[in-house]
Amino acid sequence: MSRRSCVERLVSDELWAVVEPLLPTRPRRPKRGRTGRPRVPDRAALAGIVFVLKTGISWNALPAELGCGSGVTCWRRLQEWQRAGVWAELHRVMLDRLAQQDLLGWSRAAVDSVSVRAKRRGEATGPSPTDRGKAGSKYHVLCDRDGLPLHAMVTGANTHDSRMLAPLLDTNPGVRERAGRPGRPRRRPGKLHADKGYDYPRCRRYLAGRGIGVRIARRGIEDSTRLGRVRWVVERTMSWLLDFRRLALRYDRAEATITALLSLACALICHRRLTGSRS
Repeated sequence: MSRRSCVERLVSDELWAVVEPLLPTRPRRPKRGRTGRPRVPDRAALAGIVFVLKTGISWNALPAELGCGSGVTCWRRLQEWQRAGVWAELHRVMLDRLAQQDLLGWSRAAVDSVSVRAKRRGEATGPSPTDRGKAGSKYHVLCDRDGLPLHAMVTGANTHDSRMLAPLLDTNPGVRERAGRPGRPRRRPGKLHADKGYDYPRCRRYLAGRGIGVRIARRGIEDSTRLGRVRWVVERTMSWLLDFRRLALRYDRAEATITALLSLACALICHRRLTGSRS
């Protein structure tokens, strides 16, 4: 049996079967009179993107031996597919498949954020209150009861967690729990767990108004250790995300780039659960 190529190891057949139908079609150009290198295959470009996301290397340092084309080519393909909405749709499709296999827990969800340093500043950055005012970004994540990421957003590191609760839930794309059946996608968990950073009347009113059970630690009253017995799942989700080293230390200046990488990371986490893989 022949060994799998680097591209096949980075992008498995199962993953590629999900991604390929989501990619935009490109009009065929006449070959007559054309010069230059042929277009890098989409699967190879995706493998290069996944390699950069996992290892954290710069785009220009992408090894040619992988067979993924140049780092610039992979970066351009990342941008092209972000404009086409591929990454957000990939995450949604993964969630749909999880729901249809009864692998999503909607009885409760958790929300939290994590700050990372932005080495080159850029869009969606701000002075980090936990890093001596250095430029950074914050990932806001909503996850299900088992820690699977339902939705994620990027803001500056100086954005207060409580300000992003409503946008995070309002822009949650939702999940179709039954394939082929009519009805609205599910967007709201039965109960939401959050730490003291969300202990504000506006957050509680927002959740109550949408019929979501409120479980937020009260500042100065409630010990966070008791709530932590449930909220640890979202902290584990943050650890999963930061295992993608391109997210753990931000180098990309454009908000579209870091948002695309965050969506792809969420989709890969969901795909791991679907396939039972640890890679």
